[in-house]
Amino acid sequence: MQNLNFTVVQTKLYWEDIDANLAHFSMKLEQVIGTDMIILPEMFSTGFSMNADKLAEESASKSLEWMKEKSKDLNSAIMGSFMNVENGKFYNTLAFVRPDGHVETYHKRHLFSPGEESKYYTKGQERLIIEYKGWKICPMICYDLRFPVFSRNDVNYDVLVYIANWPEKRNYAWQQLLKARAIENQCYVIACNRIGEDGQGVNHIGNSAIINYMGEEIGFGNEDQSYSFNLSQEPLFAMRKQFPVLEDRDEFKIN
Repeated sequence: MQNLNFTVVQTKLYWEDIDANLAHFSMKLEQVIGTDMIILPEMFSTGFSMNADKLAEESASKSLEWMKEKSKDLNSAIMGSFMNVENGKFYNTLAFVRPDGHVETYHKRHLFSPGEESKYYTKGQERLIIEYKGWKICPMICYDLRFPVFSRNDVNYDVLVYIANWPEKRNYAWQQLLKARAIENQCYVIACNRIGEDGQGVNHIGNSAIINYMGEEIGFGNEDQSYSFNLSQEPLFAMRKQFPVLEDRDEFKIN
């Protein structure tokens, strides 16, 4: 069994300024050494903006090319989401970039209608399950956290990742739901949130977290900094064997 070293980058974002954000994250990543996976917040290159018609990028985008460059330089996978346009449709797209340049993507399924995200973006249809260094990882984006059916662990993934722009005013829900997802899916949960006020005056306090399969916080942060942790599969698999809850799950399909 192989351990997984990862780094969560929790920081402020520059509103609707791709170049400023890429420069900012380049500086942040100078401090990251010897990690298997780097996790960035939702819409890390723009902030959670609805200005997709002006800011959305094609697949050969600044944001994605920057991720490829940094992944190669640091010999680490990088995960984050950005505004993406495909065939004339806008998506909040999460990219998982490997050091060899291979890219896997997930289009956010649950669009935040109270913030009009569903008005400007097209929802995704399929989950993404990543197999990386002997681990199965299921990445999600922000509002997905509120919909447990979609994250249901029917494929025995090991880690559930949430990247977010989750506001301070709903911080209590953020903390409780992350723990619930870990408990019900018998998995580790890694959550990467931003901090600071966005261009709409919405404040974020971070509270990025690492939670184990029992719902216990094993890492927590609310500062503008990167947090690095090491996860082990051995206690996860031992717990599932001792208390095999997932074997009793209901069988159904999501349309």
